[in-house]
Amino acid sequence: MILKTKTLQMTKTPQTIAGQKQEQDVAFFLRRAFKDHPEVLVINDFKFSFNDETAQIDHLIVYTYGFVLIESKSIKGHVKVNNQGEWTRSYNSQWSGMSSPIKQVELQQALLKEMLMHHKSEILSKLLGIKQQGFNGRCWHYLCAVSSNAVIDRKTMPKEISDKLYKTEFLVDELKNIMKLKHKLIRLVSVTDTRPDFSQQELDSIGQFLISQHIDSNIQQVDGAPAQLKQIQPIPKRPELKSALAPTNHLAQSNATILAPVAALAPDQHPILSCKYCGESTLYTPMHGKFGYYINCNQCSKNTSMKQPCPQCQSKNTKVTKRKETYTLNCVDCGFEKQII
Repeated sequence: MILKTKTLQMTKTPQTIAGQKQEQDVAFFLRRAFKDHPEVLVINDFKFSFNDETAQIDHLIVYTYGFVLIESKSIKGHVKVNNQGEWTRSYNSQWSGMSSPIKQVELQQALLKEMLMHHKSEILSKLLGIKQQGFNGRCWHYLCAVSSNAVIDRKTMPKEISDKLYKTEFLVDELKNIMKLKHKLIRLVSVTDTRPDFSQQELDSIGQFLISQHIDSNIQQVDGAPAQLKQIQPIPKRPELKSALAPTNHLAQSNATILAPVAALAPDQHPILSCKYCGESTLYTPMHGKFGYYINCNQCSKNTSMKQPCPQCQSKNTKVTKRKETYTLNCVDCGFEKQII
């Protein structure tokens, strides 16, 4: 289940555009693999603060047995790591050093674990109603996903680093190997798998807590900017972002619903959906979760249910149906139907 999509940034430099594209590549594969999996929660672009420290995790996966953190790196050319764990990469035949993404994600994991442990009594239940459960005994993993066109020199790379470094298209396969998810009935009779697991209620509680801790960088920047800067043009009208996202075919298909302005609908299908937090009515992503269809706002990253009162009779007895990429609001009482996306 996707709890949070990648928040698009207003980027112009080649480095930041490439970095954002790499994160969207990874987010695409995670969405394809886990969007309908109730025991796998995916949070993209998660920023949080704890104990006067701030961390930003490119991709965070919460699953039945624990957590996996993923650091995305856009690397074109060769990448090498020596025995001291020092990273170098080539660009236009020029070699240069780079900070270790493995060390970076290690620090992110330590702060995340510290925050969860601090709030464990708010998130997890007590075992047999007596002993407070925690997060130390859970499975903790981290990986680094690099661009598919990178050339990785694994011959001279330390094994402990090579085992955590994957090209984007192979990332999901490794995640499935790490998580080793089994059917609930098989888990009940298995005696070899001793990993403590989260209940579905605990998993949902962890997801809700983490989303509540997310810091939206876009909102912070807008709030601190002069008033005239708040009139930011919608992302679809910015050609530099379109060109940055266009080269990857699967991303173009994946982001079609994200970037297509809803205002392009016919007049009799004028949208009735908008983010209940910031009011955004054009830039959002249709999604499906435990409680039905909803939209994830690209501006504030919060969720709003597609199920709305009937605009004709104001009845709340409505439902949302989906056919391909079309979402329709249906009123059970008066029979009114309206295409909302």
